[in-house]
Amino acid sequence: MKEDRLSPFRDAHLDRDTAEHVPSTPQTRSPAYRLAFADNDFLCRDELRPVRLQLELLKPQMMLDEHGIESTIVMFGGARIPDPVNKDKARTKTLADLARFYDVARDFARLMTEKSLQSNCRENVVVTGGGPGVMEAGNRGAQEAGGVSIGLNIVLPHEQAPNLFVTPELSFNFHYFAVRKMHFLMRARAICVFPGGFGTLDEMFESLTLIQTGRMERVPFLLFGRAFWESVINWETLADAGTISEDDLNLFRFVDSAEEAVRLIETWETTEPRATIPGR
Repeated sequence: MKEDRLSPFRDAHLDRDTAEHVPSTPQTRSPAYRLAFADNDFLCRDELRPVRLQLELLKPQMMLDEHGIESTIVMFGGARIPDPVNKDKARTKTLADLARFYDVARDFARLMTEKSLQSNCRENVVVTGGGPGVMEAGNRGAQEAGGVSIGLNIVLPHEQAPNLFVTPELSFNFHYFAVRKMHFLMRARAICVFPGGFGTLDEMFESLTLIQTGRMERVPFLLFGRAFWESVINWETLADAGTISEDDLNLFRFVDSAEEAVRLIETWETTEPRATIPGR
């Protein structure tokens, strides 16, 4: 981590520590006496929401900068997709069948991390949501390649701990979904979407919308598992209805293997037509 600049002003850490060791009196025990930046109750007030949003944006940004991370490979995907060794415990046959994408995600992350090592883990760093399923597979593949990976976890009603393959120094936790999404995309060199549920669909469509509307530069956008994605979303109906344009179908490609995905990322061209949807 980079060192703090020398400052003529008294250090905030020192004042915080000093304030914790003052004599106990009615005045010093009052919440009003607490230093504002060290007062958790104050920071959690509704009026402080803009400050909390800023802090959630700044903390990961500063720490990623300090680690020299310049570009990322985003991996979205379902938390419920099991490791194939546990697929017999899957709640549905479809989930058991989708377990193969755990290995695909793991292999893809390993291959991309091997490339990341060439830049001393500054470029093409895998980033996931930090949880289980496809996210675990992504962080696991990166660790197996000997590199680092990022986990952007979020506090949920039923708390999920970060998977054990996230690089500890790059394991973040969020309160705001919106700020978390920003961090997914701020350094994205490619966006890779594996089968998943509501969360995965939300992340996929928001990312596509940002690219479609020109709010984000085009990057390789890969949907892993053509059969899955064509069964859950009728892409051609959207185009035929005119709710999206025919050109919008060129914003993404379908892939079914880690090797195919790596090749497309390396050779991506915005003018390349996407693979034809059957029946079109």
